[in-house]
Amino acid sequence: MKNNESIDKVIQVNDINIGKNITSLRKSMNIKQIDMVARLQIIGIDISIYSYNRIEKGTQNPTVSFLFACCHILNCDMNTLFSYLTNETTHIS
Repeated sequence: MKNNESIDKVIQVNDINIGKNITSLRKSMNIKQIDMVARLQIIGIDISIYSYNRIEKGTQNPTVSFLFACCHILNCDMNTLFSYLTNETTHIS
């Protein structure tokens, strides 16, 4: 039986938090969550504000098509989504 803390929580152990990376990129472009969802829907991604919020929080896994659309909107590539915060905190030569 699941306890209240484990319900809807995606297991991420020492992994890249893609949701936080998307949040940081979105905020750096001054895009509100509701505007991001609208842009995703225009591109053809079927997503609600609720699901989008869960992806940013890390409690829902994004689809590849969602990630690709985010790259288009945020003007970045997949590598950026997967390493945005780690490159900020780690000095890679």
